[in-house]
Amino acid sequence: MVSQTVDLLKNELPLDQEPVLLPEDVVNGLVLVDIINGFCTLGAGNLAPRAPNRQISRMINESATLARAFCDKKWPVLAFLDSHQPNKPEDPYPPHCITGTDESNLVPALQWLEKEPNVTIRRKDCFDGFVGSIEDDGSNVFVDWIKNNQIKSIVVVGVCTDICVLDFVCSTLSARNHGLVAPLEDVVVYSSGCATFDVPLHVARNTKGALAHPQELMHHVGLYMAKERGAIIASEVSLGAEKKT
Repeated sequence: MVSQTVDLLKNELPLDQEPVLLPEDVVNGLVLVDIINGFCTLGAGNLAPRAPNRQISRMINESATLARAFCDKKWPVLAFLDSHQPNKPEDPYPPHCITGTDESNLVPALQWLEKEPNVTIRRKDCFDGFVGSIEDDGSNVFVDWIKNNQIKSIVVVGVCTDICVLDFVCSTLSARNHGLVAPLEDVVVYSSGCATFDVPLHVARNTKGALAHPQELMHHVGLYMAKERGAIIASEVSLGAEKKT
């Protein structure tokens, strides 16, 4: 039934994806959204997967491959890490990714990023990395990262496609449209580099406060909404192509 519903949705809301070639002669940035143990590693917390998950595994592998390619080119990388204070609820989910625990740290496949000179790590306590980048003095770490590196396009990967990824993409596109993140032009979401979680309907019905969240369906919805807001949805991402004039 779920697969039939997903197929119906994809027929009614077709999602055009395209291969993206990042030009060599401008600066491109990579944004990693919450690819941390608390969301991606088996048994690592309340919101971590309980069984091996193909979509999440693919997301980690694709993100790690992209991150390595960006670092080889010395292009800037920004990693958001969901990090919450204990006993301070900021969202409707059970306690997760508590600051100071391994839940809020990068997955093993990405921990090497912490030693890379072109990588910026930003811990956040909310869904939206754009909002989570605001400092007490009103400055914004993400905005400064764009301006200081003169980034023309960003590729966004991570979890969850329809929540933290989508929220960040929507805020970034709105800021771009109002000239707040110059010289940023393109926001690319790499579909295979994103993933979300799975809560089947029968599980939600037997779990107090839970909402059904079919993984493949919500992944598609997240990508569709990002495209509707103006993002480019990439079927694949290649680095080093010459910019066409």
